[in-house]
Amino acid sequence: MSGGRPLGGPMGRGPMGRGPGQAPAEKARSFGPSARRLLGTLRSERGRLVAVLLFGILSVALSVAGPKLLGEGTNVVFAGFLAPEVGIDFPRLGGILLVVLTVYVLASAFGWLQGRILNGVVQRAVHRLRMQVEDKIHRLPLAYFDRVQRGELLSRVTNDVDNIGQTMQQTLSQVVVSLLTVIGVLAMMFVLSPLLAVIALVTIPLTVAITVLVARRSQTLFAAQWKATGVLNARVEETFSGHALVKTFGHQAEVEADFRSENEELYRASFGAQFVSGLIMPAMMFIGNLVYVAIAVVGGLQVAAMAMSIGDVQAFIQYSRQFTQPLSQLGSMAALLQSGVASAERVFELLDESEQEPDEDPAQSPPADAGHLEFHDVSFRYAPDVPLIEGLSLAAAPGSTVAIVGPTGAGKTTLVNLVMRFHDVDDGSITLDGVDTRRITRDDLRSRTGMVLQDTWLFAGTIRENIAYGRPAASEEEIIAAATAAYVDRFVHALPDGYETLLDDDATNLSVGERQLITIARAFLADPRILILDEATSSVDTRTELLIQRAMSKLRRDRTAFVIAHRLSTIRDADLILVMADGAIVEQGRHEELLATGGAYERLYNAQFEAPMDETAEAAVPGAPPMSEGGRS
Repeated sequence: MSGGRPLGGPMGRGPMGRGPGQAPAEKARSFGPSARRLLGTLRSERGRLVAVLLFGILSVALSVAGPKLLGEGTNVVFAGFLAPEVGIDFPRLGGILLVVLTVYVLASAFGWLQGRILNGVVQRAVHRLRMQVEDKIHRLPLAYFDRVQRGELLSRVTNDVDNIGQTMQQTLSQVVVSLLTVIGVLAMMFVLSPLLAVIALVTIPLTVAITVLVARRSQTLFAAQWKATGVLNARVEETFSGHALVKTFGHQAEVEADFRSENEELYRASFGAQFVSGLIMPAMMFIGNLVYVAIAVVGGLQVAAMAMSIGDVQAFIQYSRQFTQPLSQLGSMAALLQSGVASAERVFELLDESEQEPDEDPAQSPPADAGHLEFHDVSFRYAPDVPLIEGLSLAAAPGSTVAIVGPTGAGKTTLVNLVMRFHDVDDGSITLDGVDTRRITRDDLRSRTGMVLQDTWLFAGTIRENIAYGRPAASEEEIIAAATAAYVDRFVHALPDGYETLLDDDATNLSVGERQLITIARAFLADPRILILDEATSSVDTRTELLIQRAMSKLRRDRTAFVIAHRLSTIRDADLILVMADGAIVEQGRHEELLATGGAYERLYNAQFEAPMDETAEAAVPGAPPMSEGGRS
């Protein structure tokens, strides 16, 4: 329905309004609470998790039984060599090997079932998390998007959520299997030889100590890695979307320097995180090898002393490997968990952001043809100690056109943002046919309002789909009628695929004026009762401007229209012109009346035809900011 993205906030900033160096400092929460919250996302899958645990127990139990059975086979072979006159009992050996084969096949089958169920559990959990993030974004106030870079937000929604899914997928199954394996193997080792089992137990405190020491350091590094990833993504997105601007002003060197600096920071954080976390696995292998040597030596002595059979020693050596392997896996998974929990913290920070005030319940709904909009002593400020709009009152009758003019920073765009409830007023009220807009749901209010902004917004899709975005249920005839009214039909037939022409994200295969006409057609199709036009012709050629002016004149008919204008010649026929300065209306009336008063409007109007403003002329425009400063529009 709208042709652009409204920008609010204290400075009217867009996605390029703040550099990464100004990003708010992030302090990661502790590992435990974030990990527990992440596991809490699986709460609705308790039944399937029980099945995962059951199949895991069966798979591990069968796998643990394998070495003991193979040890029995070794004893059969060894007994045959000790008694050559009797020989090897091949029928018994064959029976043992068949049982071992069956055990391992069943263990693999149960392991496969466990993995299949767990995969569904994890993917559903990640799906729910993505939906929560999507819903959260729609509940965030506009101020959040003013202070957070778009690339940083995209990084949390995509990279971090994907990393959470991969972490859960790779760790949950291994954690369950590894823990069960450690328990099962330890039990079998105590059955075979308590002495060797005690030697193997030395591995556990060493593993825990190394893992804790490394985890403390790597958690901080992984948090820095994902933060640096978000900053770099923001830089890339900002630079690519403003590529022409960078080229125009010759800032390639500065952009490349910023990119190199942020890329280097990401490299250092990533290298540090991976290096520190990578220390766990070699340390575990070293400890495991030491334990293996100790078991082999002591086990050999036990066999020589006839305290153990050679088959039991063989089985124990296998168990020692089975015992140290899951401990090593748990150690290596600690690094993966650190990365996943660091991403989870960033996603949870987004989910915990303050939301916009909920709609009134029960809400009120004005009549379908409502169009009488009034401001009653409205006051609003972005910062509590910086006044912007104070005590503003005005009325816009149905079918009238209200033009808003004034210098940059006067509060013009803020005014229409209040109409759309992108921000709510601090004092006073705005009413639509007598109903306070705060009593109307945002969806209801915005469905009655159409916006055509200076910055066009088109998505990747066909021209037909972009027009139909204003009213998805519209018929083909209604889409064509809207396109004809907005003069889109004039140029669309010159395109190879007509209305089926595909546009990319920035619609670079169309001119600026053609893109603007499509957004006007979208607003035509939406058929809003209230229309907001924010200098929609400022960046097009004279001929296209004429077409857009004609289209907007048709669009304003029988609608309450607010027009923000910088070129005052475009609003001569407005029913009411408001001259704003410092958030207040300093003059109001029709074009001829305001020119006759010789006040602020006349000075603004004449300034369009004068030479570039010097300091004297600048001072004559009320509310004009210094030439060296920016501000709101």
